[in-house]
Amino acid sequence: MFRHQGKSRTIKHNLQIATVLSFVAGIVNVTGFLEFKQLTTNVTGHFALFIYDVANFKVWNGTIYLLYIFSFLFGSFLSSFLIEKYRQNKKLNVFALPTIIEFLTLISIPIFYNLYQIEYPDIIVCTLLFAMGLQNSFVTKISDAIVRTTHLTGLFTDLGIELSQLFFPKSYPNKKKIKETIMLRVFIISFFFFGGLFGGFLYSKVELRLNTLIIPAIILIISLLFDDFRFSLLRARRKLKSKKSGTGTKAFE
Repeated sequence: MFRHQGKSRTIKHNLQIATVLSFVAGIVNVTGFLEFKQLTTNVTGHFALFIYDVANFKVWNGTIYLLYIFSFLFGSFLSSFLIEKYRQNKKLNVFALPTIIEFLTLISIPIFYNLYQIEYPDIIVCTLLFAMGLQNSFVTKISDAIVRTTHLTGLFTDLGIELSQLFFPKSYPNKKKIKETIMLRVFIISFFFFGGLFGGFLYSKVELRLNTLIIPAIILIISLLFDDFRFSLLRARRKLKSKKSGTGTKAFE
């Protein structure tokens, strides 16, 4: 689900990565909000609050929201930069780089939380926004902008548009494609919701607090390792099959 790109990418691949990453984003979103009372998976609200402070001549107070926005932007930039820089390296899974950075970012927060007293919570908020910027960028690139997992506004907009298209079969005859994208949107929204419920349960009922972020970090790294293992296994089988048939090995996409 992390490696396939372009024509080799199917609805199954998009559903797999959407399920994993939207669940991760749901956990991060609710954990950040419960701990810091700030949104940590998108910047729409932060931009509105920045404008509000500026309109009330509290520009200095509003700079923290600019930092939030910049953190998300920097995460998105770094993710895309790494993917483009190493795209030509055929031996390297370029999408592994931002995934590993996101894993390290998420896992570092509970480690810091357990070792030190948090005196500047805004730094943690910026760190979470950076991680979500990374994720939103690489899942957008890997799916050709079909999958977005860190905020729901655009998803509900697209879902509404696609649902309306079902009532106009003459204008939109490819009903199968429309139903596939609707299913994808529903999966993303559902698993974002389930991730939020699960994160809220771990944070409040189990009282893990910021240690809740260990769970999405583990989910990320296990998903990446499993995907690489599965890819290597399929490639080995393809090579073995080619040798037995005497056709030689072919490039595996």
